Order: sequence, then C-alpha cells, then structure tokens
Amino acid sequence: MKMSKTHTSELPFHVVKREPMPFWKSMGIRVAAVVIALLLCSILAVFMIKANPLEFLTTMVDGAFGSARRLWKFAKDSSVLLCISLAVTPAFRMRFWNIGAEGQTLIGALAAVGVAFYLGNTIPNALLLPLMLIAAIVVGAIWGGIPAIFKAKWGTNETLFTLMMNYVATGLVAYFLLLWTPSGSSVLGALSVGHLPILVHEYFLLIVIVLALTALAYIYLQYTKQGYEISVVGESENTARYIGINVEKVLIRTMLISGAICGVAGFLIVGALDHSVTTTTVGGLGFTAIMVSWLAKFNPLFMIGTSAFITFLQQGSAQITTNFNIDSAFPDMVIGIVLFFIIGCEFFIGYQLKFRESTKKGEKVE
Repeated sequence: MKMSKTHTSELPFHVVKREPMPFWKSMGIRVAAVVIALLLCSILAVFMIKANPLEFLTTMVDGAFGSARRLWKFAKDSSVLLCISLAVTPAFRMRFWNIGAEGQTLIGALAAVGVAFYLGNTIPNALLLPLMLIAAIVVGAIWGGIPAIFKAKWGTNETLFTLMMNYVATGLVAYFLLLWTPSGSSVLGALSVGHLPILVHEYFLLIVIVLALTALAYIYLQYTKQGYEISVVGESENTARYIGINVEKVLIRTMLISGAICGVAGFLIVGALDHSVTTTTVGGLGFTAIMVSWLAKFNPLFMIGTSAFITFLQQGSAQITTNFNIDSAFPDMVIGIVLFFIIGCEFFIGYQLKFRESTKKGEKVE
C-alpha cells in the first residue's frame, strides 16, 4: 500500500564534530578572530568616543607597552594571572570544575599576612618569608582539598562547593581585619616585614618564580605518572577505575596541588606586591584565570600567551578610559567583544555546520 508522507520542517543544517585541525591552522583562525574583533571595536570607537581606528589601537598598545613602567606592570599582572591559571589547570584537566581559585588565593594571602603580623617583629626576614610561604601553601591546599574530599566521599557538586568557599574565605579575611585593626577601620595597611628581596626590579623575582612554576607545572602534567592519571580521569572515570587508578585519591591529590599553587599566588601578592590583605586582594583574578586556562587548552606553556593577551586587553582598555575621559563601560565592552569572537572561533575550530539535502514536500514513500 502506498501512502503519502510529508516531511516535517527542520533546520537546513546540523552541527557535527570537526576533524582535528593542524595547529598552525587553528592558531591562524584564533589570530584572525582577535584582529577582526579589534577592528570592529576600533570602528565602534569612531561613533562612541570620537576616536579614529588608528588612535584607538595605538592607545591600547601604549597602555600596555608605552613605557618601562607600563611594561613592568604588564609583566607583573600577567605573571599573577598566570600563577592562578596554573592552579586551576590540573583540576580542569580532570573535569573537576574548580571555581574556587579566588578564595583559595585569598585564604593563602591571609595565611601569609597572619604569619607576618604575629611573627614579623620576632624573627629575621630570611626565616619569616619561608614560614609565610609554607603557611600560604598549607592553608591554600586545605581550602582546595575540602571540596575534593566531599566530592570523592559523598559526590557533592564541586562547582557550587568551590564557589561557596570563596565567600567563606572573604568572610574570614573580613573577620581577621577587624581583629587586627582595633580602630574598626578594617584597613590593615602595608606591613613593614615579609617583603621579597628586590633583584633588578621590584617585580623581577615574582616574574621569575612564576615562570619557573610554569615550567614545573608543564613537566608535571605532561611527563609524570600523576599527570597521566589526571588526564585519564578527565577522559573517563570508568576507564580510570578499570585500569586500576584510584579516582578518589587522584581527585583529592590534584585539588590539594591546585590549592597549594593558589597559596603560592597569595604569598606572592602579599610578599611582592601589596604587603597586606583586603577582601578584594585577588580582584576577580580567580575567575579570569578560568578563561586563561581554557583558551590555552589547559597547557601551561600556552597560558603564558593567553594570560599576557588578557592582561593586554585590560591595560589597553584602562588606557582608553584615561585618554578619552570615559567611564569603564566602553573598555568593558571592548574586552567582551574580543572574548566573544575568541569563544566563537573556538566553536568553529571544533565543530562545523553540515547542510542537509533538500527533500521535496509531498514525496511519496513506499
């Protein structure tokens, strides 16, 4: 019996996973996306801030590299962001969504300041600095390990858990600031002790430490047994268990490492930069670090470039605010447009659109 079947309407295309691209081609697409985004922003600048495209682009470059002072600041900001990005990367590689780097770094900074506050006037700086570092690493590791233990033992949601731990860390900092400032101002001020030694420049030692940490993180993730276990757990927990990997142990160990690196970042912020702590010491870098790590495909070496790029956008946009006497809305829009283009190009690097073959309506089917 023959019957007529009318095809229901459907999209003329569907999304399929693309075959892996050569590295040079995927990087070329990313560079093109950034260039197009900046050109679009420069065109918008003509209408919104009355700046010609060339002036817009040169102002951004000048904001990051226009003087020796700005160049050192660029290197310093990139290094701090890179350090926190290194911290979230091991967890993200095993698909443990650690959104708590902000709190883990902040609690590490608090521990370092606490050691300096109570012991700074009783022991020499050469002994104080290692104690500050150890305290920051231990407390940061504990802060990262708590969500991992709950995830491993009771299957809690790590995203919400690590996010909530940020607020707990902020509350602890607020409490200790009240404790340490009898006047009730909650402003501790810069401590006169616990400063990292100045070599070449005040930021030089910080930059060198972070670059060394980057090399160690790359070797750990790429060439060690524990790095291999992290990758296997990230691909499939069932496969990891099948080949004898203790998934729960890997989860806890990796988050202890992530928290410890956040602790190092907190120590560097205190010892090399602020010499104090506030509830806004980290300044949202814990969340920006997620973007840096993701853009680099969780590769520590590539993160040097992505952290530098994000810092360039931030400093260049800040210079636009200063030069053209506008509020932060336009610079924030610039950063948003550039990141939108980058995220969009990542989709088309990994996937492609396949158009369906057209079928005439009313076609008879046997």
